[in-house]
Amino acid sequence: MNKLASKKVLIVVTSFDEVKSTGIKTGTWIEEFATPYYLLTDKGIEVTIASPNGGKAPIDPKSAKPEFSTAAVKRFYSDKVAQKRLDQTVKLNEVHAKDYDAVFYPGGHGPMWDLPENPLSIHLIASFYEAGKPVALVCHAPAALKNVKDKSGEPLIKGKQVAGYSNSEETAGQTTAETPFLLEDMLKEKGANYVKGEDWHPFVVASGNLITGQNPASAEAVAEKIIAALADKR
Repeated sequence: MNKLASKKVLIVVTSFDEVKSTGIKTGTWIEEFATPYYLLTDKGIEVTIASPNGGKAPIDPKSAKPEFSTAAVKRFYSDKVAQKRLDQTVKLNEVHAKDYDAVFYPGGHGPMWDLPENPLSIHLIASFYEAGKPVALVCHAPAALKNVKDKSGEPLIKGKQVAGYSNSEETAGQTTAETPFLLEDMLKEKGANYVKGEDWHPFVVASGNLITGQNPASAEAVAEKIIAALADKR
């Protein structure tokens, strides 16, 4: 019997689609959604996709370019069912941590703009974490941790090892104008023990039930850590 088949994972994506000051279109970096989505669903795990506004979740158009394509991205773009699910996301106010075994946030620049200040997302992350359930975020998505507090009122990430898109990657990619703040700087300011690997290479760290990955290449390893954590829970 596949004990993962009874597990449920909530995937939270951004609703933000354009940096108004630059006119640059943004959204979810599709590799960071597609890779974990298939790793989870192929194991029989039930996935729900939610966003702040519900409905069609924007995909960063740059992430759909051929040079960023992966096997999972190609599979997504030939998978009408998966595409429809990203077009019909559930509203964040309709999901509750108690109904799921883990939560996962894919990145892209979009999540940096609408998730850090979103009270529903903040509450969700805190609820999952306090319940001892895996809370996983990759690349720019750890921005969603900015205003999450622990039970004592301290930043949730204070004193924890946290990975996320590095300043050097942001600078090399010439994308600093697409961000409201530099993720690495924010994580350090909130008291996290920011850790990173080599630029563009997979790097994932777990601090208790908080799982964070550095960049798009880390999405697979983040999903594998979610699966391992779920497999450990009876």
